[in-house]
Amino acid sequence: MGFNLIGTINIQTLEITNTFAAIFDMDGTLIDNTPYHFKSWQALFKKYGKGYLAKETYYKEISGVPVMETIKRVFGNDHGEAGLKALMNEKEEFYRQLYAPYLAPVNGLENFLTELKGSGIKMAMATSATVADINFILNKIPIRDDFDVIVNSTMVSKPKPHPQIFLKAAEKLHMPPEKCVVFEDSLAGIKAANNAGMKVIGITTGHTAAELQPANMIINDYTELSVHKLAALFS
Repeated sequence: MGFNLIGTINIQTLEITNTFAAIFDMDGTLIDNTPYHFKSWQALFKKYGKGYLAKETYYKEISGVPVMETIKRVFGNDHGEAGLKALMNEKEEFYRQLYAPYLAPVNGLENFLTELKGSGIKMAMATSATVADINFILNKIPIRDDFDVIVNSTMVSKPKPHPQIFLKAAEKLHMPPEKCVVFEDSLAGIKAANNAGMKVIGITTGHTAAELQPANMIINDYTELSVHKLAALFS
């Protein structure tokens, strides 16, 4: 009986492993840092006389988009490449100062990643964040080794809602897009995942459940998920 039980568990694990791969956005998905990004953009707008940045505008037009894309759109080309990069670094420094005292994973994340890894699920992080921003987070939260692949903004040329970043992650995981599930908090990110032909889990760190409706499943945090719930999306 013991042999049969072990054999059954191995077969179930193998079935789940071959079913899907998981791709995670970072900001607002692994960590609930979106309010601090919003405040840092407000600080930058105020310092350079770009007017008041409303929360609605931020969530619809800036959240989920690479920082440099927004810097170029807001400040134009008058500053030159070096000037634009300086503005981006200044914005990111505002953010790191604001968020550092509160940096923490979304509730249940670490246990959920451990469950996925223990089940042999391939995992990637695919984020529009800068390398410095990624290191700022992963040097504080010990989850870097949970990911087989990390795709950042320097590795793609087209920002979300274009699906390029998620397709790149799937390619590096050697998984077809239709066998990938993306975890996202932003509207641009959910559109990108949909455009990639992937399943999507929306997390309500920045938007209401109603706003995230294009997602296949909506959660408040990772305590609501399990490997088998995700596998059911592909059954």
